[in-house]
Amino acid sequence: MRLRHKDGTTVHLGYCTNVHPGEELPEILAQLDRFAVPIREELGSDRLGLGLWLAQPVAAALADDPGQVALLKQALDKRGLEVVTFNGFPYRAFHAPVVKYAVYEPDWTTRERLDYTLDLARILTGLLPDDAVRGSISTLPLAWRTPWTPGAASRNLDELAAGLRKLDRTVRVAFEPEPGCVVEYTEEAVAELSTMDTEYLGICLDLAHLACTWEEPAGSVARLTDAGLPIVKVQVSAALGADDPGAASRALRGYAEPRFLHQTRTAGGEGTDDLSDALDARLPGPWRVHYHVPLHAAPEPPLHATLDVLRAGLGAIVGGPAALCDHLDVETYTWSVLPPARRPTDDAQLAAGIAAELRYARDELLALGLSTVEDR
Repeated sequence: MRLRHKDGTTVHLGYCTNVHPGEELPEILAQLDRFAVPIREELGSDRLGLGLWLAQPVAAALADDPGQVALLKQALDKRGLEVVTFNGFPYRAFHAPVVKYAVYEPDWTTRERLDYTLDLARILTGLLPDDAVRGSISTLPLAWRTPWTPGAASRNLDELAAGLRKLDRTVRVAFEPEPGCVVEYTEEAVAELSTMDTEYLGICLDLAHLACTWEEPAGSVARLTDAGLPIVKVQVSAALGADDPGAASRALRGYAEPRFLHQTRTAGGEGTDDLSDALDARLPGPWRVHYHVPLHAAPEPPLHATLDVLRAGLGAIVGGPAALCDHLDVETYTWSVLPPARRPTDDAQLAAGIAAELRYARDELLALGLSTVEDR
């Protein structure tokens, strides 16, 4: 979907396809018909944006075959779908039975991460709509916090920017602060990333991650912009919250699952790498948990979603006189691991849920003064 900011900027809103497990091109094409087209139809829109996720093997194959990229673009156009952004954070096997720490590998100290990201950039230049100003790719915030040597990734970041400069369309890469990583807080983003080439490299601000770090959104956005770090992309997401974890422990255990890492942070600065560890440690509340929950469907009380942070973050980014970001992605990748009573049971339920999230995000943006753009 496209919206118009009061300053004239076209703001792209879509959903991230890392919610779907397929990693081969035929599976990805099938997902367009199983999910993306029904979502677009549910929204009554002629055009739907996708934050596309391509695992490394298919990305490498497509980057070497411009003809296949052109066919993918035709398949998207035929279905009323468009891609201006990629999720380049998971490298592969994002729906393996256990992902946890593996999602941070390979990190930005490796050639593999650089090559994968440049492959995505080359593919994106062939998928961008003709009237899109630029493309974007979100990626991990350098690495998990250990082991880490300051400056270890600097050569790869320089080569990344140089490679992006050679493309015939503008593509920017956005580093996404996340709890437990080298870059967790916006202060660390400034310390680690403010010397990089900010014409092509910037920040992906995930609003669930921001909630988990207990940062105040307006101050965080100001800190980044004051340091000259552009907000290239926003993940419109909500984390899981518990004001009294002891009273909510039974409900919280329904969210402790084996596939994804659910970093947990307290308002007092304590934290664990996973929700199950926080429950065992009985950390004092309140808690915020890195668990992306559906935007439109509140968790069962006494749990809640961090929608207040989401609203404040969107207000700071696109609620003012100028749009500070034009690529927004709804990224609830956890539908398949929600507590069973809240989990979709078939394709139609999942498509309807994602459509409801996009409708929710669109309505929040309209309330901030953005307007809809007529479909082509």
